[in-house]
Amino acid sequence: MPSQERPLVSVIIAFHNEETFLGETVESVLRQDYPNWELLLVDDGSTNKSTDIAKRIAAAHPDKVFYLEHKGHANKGVCVSRNLGVEKARGELVALLDADDVWLPGKLSDQVAIFQRHPEIAMVAEASNYWHSWCQSPSDDLVIPVGAPSGRVYQPTELLYLLYPLGTGDAPCPSGLMLRKEAVQRSGGFEEAFHGRLQLYEDQAFLCKLYLHEKVYVSASCNNLYRQHPASVVKRVHAAGQYHMVRQYFLEWFKEYLQQRHLTDQGLHRLLRKALMPYHQPLRHYILVEMPQKALAVTKRALPGPVKKLIR
Repeated sequence: MPSQERPLVSVIIAFHNEETFLGETVESVLRQDYPNWELLLVDDGSTNKSTDIAKRIAAAHPDKVFYLEHKGHANKGVCVSRNLGVEKARGELVALLDADDVWLPGKLSDQVAIFQRHPEIAMVAEASNYWHSWCQSPSDDLVIPVGAPSGRVYQPTELLYLLYPLGTGDAPCPSGLMLRKEAVQRSGGFEEAFHGRLQLYEDQAFLCKLYLHEKVYVSASCNNLYRQHPASVVKRVHAAGQYHMVRQYFLEWFKEYLQQRHLTDQGLHRLLRKALMPYHQPLRHYILVEMPQKALAVTKRALPGPVKKLIR
């Protein structure tokens, strides 16, 4: 790719107490075969050796790696930290990398090439390898594609109907994204209220804003390893039985977001009413949704094997 066709990519790693994985994560950026990048290490108030690790890496690569922190070394959450990274980014393109994930060497070059072919898009989203083999058997790894047909550009609102949290298809992971900086800023950035346990839905809140207003390319590539471990926010929230509390908070937030902007897409409002039914009308949801599902499951179990195969 000629040098004039190599836009600067600002890689943003927001981290908090990630001393175990941060070095490996950064090393995967240093190994990228795409040369024109900068790395912004945003320290979200770490209290262990993460800060020293990040400062040491930045000192070793002063022209490529930059250390950032909040005033007073405060802990403000991943959304505030990512917004700081976007604010300081010099690149036309921004790539997110969670501080415990890893990229394969061709991640940046693959996604920059897609932006070159499709200058109208605001974001590329690719599949993710749910990475268990860093501590378990490689056979436990599972590549999960974005839950919409790949290799095409989606118009605004299309992916809201297809992907979680309103649709049924799998959502992309943050480490599988690349975005135009101006599109992130146009959207208002990451929603800073999604902090603590609400962080479970911070990426969904941001993505829904992008899906509403921007064109998005879904890629079949998989250049990121999404580390699975018990300390992740997903595991913590589910273990604490707080998933539905967090989901309801997100749904109420998104409903208000649409109302405040006078967005009247009736299809989206129907999806939201359906998603909110278990919380607003639990008895109605049980009668109309849960009971028929349970009855169908019982019926299927009672059928002979050949018949079960016919109705799958």
